[in-house]
Amino acid sequence: MVQIVAGKTHGKGVIAQFDSVADRDTAAQLVGLEIVIKPEQLPPVKQGEYYWSDLVGLEVVTVDGQELGKVDHLIETGANDVLVVKGDRERLLPYTDECVVKISLKSGVIRVDWDPDF
Repeated sequence: MVQIVAGKTHGKGVIAQFDSVADRDTAAQLVGLEIVIKPEQLPPVKQGEYYWSDLVGLEVVTVDGQELGKVDHLIETGANDVLVVKGDRERLLPYTDECVVKISLKSGVIRVDWDPDF
């Protein structure tokens, strides 16, 4: 395990300085590796905010009670994030206030205002 001395976002990536890496050659060997942390190391989120990892696997149900499937993953598009829901088929639902009506981590359900035929 290494300790991060400093870090910042850079485009879609991260630039990080580790305590055990003292020169460019050693740092170059680490380029492209994933940085992994334990969920308990993340700062708590504000009310109504969620980490993407908390949403993956939740059941997606319309406000009329029709099951659409489960969240497989999310996509960042720039305009808004997108829930990739896999059920009888794959659906891409915008992660917006208009579409996502309610999220309940406790019950494992996301309620959406979405036409299941779309």
